[in-house]
Amino acid sequence: MATVMKNFDGLYYVVVAKSFYRPEIIENLFSFPLPGIYYTAHFPLYPLFIRFFSHTFGYLWGMLSVTLVSSVLAAAAFYFFLKEFKYSKQAFWLTLVFLFLPARWLVVRSVGSPEPLFILFILTSFYFFKKKNYWLAGIFGALTQLTKPPGILLFAGYSAFLLFENWAELRKNLGVSLINLFKKTYPLLLIPLSLLGLFVFYHFVYGDFWAYFHSGENIHPIFWPPFQVFNLSTRWVGTFWLEDIIYTFLLGVLGVVLLFKQKRFDLAFFSAVFLVATFFVAHRDLSRYILPIVPFLLIAFEPFLIKKEFKIAFWIIIIPIFLYTINFIAGNTSPLADWKPFL
Repeated sequence: MATVMKNFDGLYYVVVAKSFYRPEIIENLFSFPLPGIYYTAHFPLYPLFIRFFSHTFGYLWGMLSVTLVSSVLAAAAFYFFLKEFKYSKQAFWLTLVFLFLPARWLVVRSVGSPEPLFILFILTSFYFFKKKNYWLAGIFGALTQLTKPPGILLFAGYSAFLLFENWAELRKNLGVSLINLFKKTYPLLLIPLSLLGLFVFYHFVYGDFWAYFHSGENIHPIFWPPFQVFNLSTRWVGTFWLEDIIYTFLLGVLGVVLLFKQKRFDLAFFSAVFLVATFFVAHRDLSRYILPIVPFLLIAFEPFLIKKEFKIAFWIIIIPIFLYTINFIAGNTSPLADWKPFL
């Protein structure tokens, strides 16, 4: 379990949970060779849950407990999402597939990671968005934003879909139609407002409203032009063994195209916005960046995923999925000499 607990980036979130970004605590208590401002790249909601669970389990077990609970809730949310909107007649099977594919998802829900919480809030926000309950969609969207930086893409996806859905009215009378649309959907502004509030908090702690952009690490994988992930010299790539990235992009693009073809435009627009954003990510671990749209890609591929042929393949491939996960967790550890600050 020490190996599991040391997996990136779990301990960094524990640092935030114990210090809540205060530089004097970070620099005096923890031995990581990182400045205090670095931790602004790790948004606060997951650390807050770790801190809450720490009263019962301690910080390290609390970190894993949050991951476990949010993973279970994310799977349940996906199941009810499928059932409520009739996206699959085999919702339980598709949820089972969601638990293991892609294999990188099994890794992040087995270690200290905010991704399960992030995906849980995306699915919950989307549920209420589809129900046109924009207040709850905005509230859970704000929680999504406070979990990870890409949460702002949820707002971008909602905005793109709403403009598309109301395009006919907007063409007739742009001003009036925009005002009417805003009156209905303005609670969604909670998403960017939560980001603004966090940046204001950073200003009070670090004296820098733009501290997130000055953390030195947070925006490292974003590059222009797109597809710089295939640049060997890029810091966070460092290899030419990248053929799997092609298949990741292929499945992502194909899934988005299918969602548009299936006229699931709300899912399609968000997935498209998120996928296009990953084109500018130059990082070897691209499969982790694309995880938030996996539930919607599974919906796109549902007609194939419920076939007998896929089910046979799935049960065969489950063994290498577990071997991959064990191998990845064993190797993806941060150097740590002193456990005391994390207890």
